[in-house]
Amino acid sequence: MKILLTGATGYIGKRLLPLLVAQGHEVLCCVRDKNRFYLAAALQANVKIIEVDFLKKETLSQIPIYIDAAYYLIHSMSGSSDNYDELERISAENFTERINQTQARQVIYLSGIVNDKSLSKHLSSRKQVEDVLNLGTFAMTTLRAGIIVGSGSASFEIIRDLVNKLPVMITPKWLNTKCQPIAINDVLKFLTKSLLNPLTYNQSFDIGGPDILTYKEMLLTFAKAKKLRRWIFTVPVMTPKLSSYWLYFVTSTSYKLATALVSSMKVEVICKDTKINELLNVQPMSYEKALSKALLKVKEDQVASSWKDSLISGRFNTNLSGYLKVPKKDCFIDRRKKEVINRDFTINQIWSIGGETGWYYGNWLWNIRGFIDKLFGGVGLRRGRTNKHSINSGDVLDFWRVLYANKEEGKLILFAEMKLPGEAWLEFKIIGNTLYQSATFRPRGIWGKLYWYSVLPFHGFIFEGMLRRLIR
Repeated sequence: MKILLTGATGYIGKRLLPLLVAQGHEVLCCVRDKNRFYLAAALQANVKIIEVDFLKKETLSQIPIYIDAAYYLIHSMSGSSDNYDELERISAENFTERINQTQARQVIYLSGIVNDKSLSKHLSSRKQVEDVLNLGTFAMTTLRAGIIVGSGSASFEIIRDLVNKLPVMITPKWLNTKCQPIAINDVLKFLTKSLLNPLTYNQSFDIGGPDILTYKEMLLTFAKAKKLRRWIFTVPVMTPKLSSYWLYFVTSTSYKLATALVSSMKVEVICKDTKINELLNVQPMSYEKALSKALLKVKEDQVASSWKDSLISGRFNTNLSGYLKVPKKDCFIDRRKKEVINRDFTINQIWSIGGETGWYYGNWLWNIRGFIDKLFGGVGLRRGRTNKHSINSGDVLDFWRVLYANKEEGKLILFAEMKLPGEAWLEFKIIGNTLYQSATFRPRGIWGKLYWYSVLPFHGFIFEGMLRRLIR
């Protein structure tokens, strides 16, 4: 079958794609920017990539007429725009209009549980998208999930940050809100088993695990799994704004995402029924088992996808293509080079940079810069990296975004997502037996120039020290 997959660069899409290929389907991946989409060699024969921006109706002509079904996995959660709910509606309308012109028999949409009359802006937006998709001429299947637990999921990463960093937590009262978490593996089972299954046509289903827990219980269960003693006290005085700042400064989430999460976490998300479990013969695993599997994936460095690699985790809200060519005109550039002693060693050092490994030299200064970035509303260093030794275009690497990564070529280009009065690139490339390292900054006005000169004294030993460690 020919399946259209939207949201192919997202947390769910990246995990669903190999499953669809393994089932023998030909998959058409819709992406806004091909340069941000890494496709493993094993999948390339059965996958076609098409560039589509669902906010630009003219680009949807790229979607072929001859498709059998489509997955709609486009969620912003909290984009760079305050009217993201309006943008999500427009995307859904454009998608529906185009799919109506194709031979698709079914559309599957992953939504949120919306059985509470008082919905957050985020959950209301999900429901609005669902209503738009239901107007299509195709059979509609909606799967509604609450908290998704898996290595790299936003919920898992936030819970991990809180438990690992805070032995004692003074928390907002919404931690007593109940929810019904579900393992990512079970979400994927529901998504694949619903595909072209007439039993699921023109219906919506709540999907959840067997446990109904408060967020406080979820944190304490995680602490138990990590063999950590934690104390949590809830107080009624934390406003939504204070709660958002609390999440923002302690975890790796952005402030806008924290705001959306806080708004949603005040609403109970519990399944009305679980009839789909019997319908598709799926028995979801417990929260403890989901945590165990996620922790094992992290320990073995086998995280298949992470929410942090999505564009909403930072301030990058455009295509990578426009930044691939590092500029020279009107820029400040710090260039350095050294002879490579062992090429493989140096490449492995470069491909392991950031995250838990750090930046090889002056890490305390990098940490200070990350803290300052957080104070000014930036992403800071807490995003880390998804995998310890592999890097692909579009990935997050601390407060950088990977623009280009080619290990055989020995070339890596990073673009800064930190708060800056300008734009910054960090580039590594090996030519012959020489490693070239360059930090490029394109200032914006007088403040950009002042910024460059203020950090210039630190470049001498930070970048020189890093270059030495990459060689030896």
